[in-house]
Amino acid sequence: MKAHFLDESGQARESIGEAELRAAGVHYETLPLDGYQPRIDELRKAHGYIQQDEVALRPDTPGLDQALKKFDDEHLHDEDEVRFVLDGAGIFDVRDPDDRWMRVVVERGDLIVVPKGRYHRFELTNDKTIHCVRLFQDKSGWVPKYR
Repeated sequence: MKAHFLDESGQARESIGEAELRAAGVHYETLPLDGYQPRIDELRKAHGYIQQDEVALRPDTPGLDQALKKFDDEHLHDEDEVRFVLDGAGIFDVRDPDDRWMRVVVERGDLIVVPKGRYHRFELTNDKTIHCVRLFQDKSGWVPKYR
């Protein structure tokens, strides 16, 4: 995981560690790629996530650019957004409680939980490849609500 604040022009400012993410309500941890399921099961039980699936996006995914457009604008959800990256990488820009952008680049082995009601946006890195586990309390609660 690499994280930092963005300035008003979108440029990286100071780095952010796990403690700053936690203080902003964003959960982050690293999990082993083999044997991650017991930790995922703990999270499911502790937070009421009832559905688990996987999503894989690659440059040759049909309609990739159109699918990504619904995530690149600032939005929130009525439930947590939980992602565990199995392969590839992605970029979460998350608003902190002071409305500053925190950019979090997640890679293989990274687990991130963007709390419900927190404005954020998502994009892929230049490789345009990610494969991740997703957890849901209710898939209908994951509908983006734009700012």
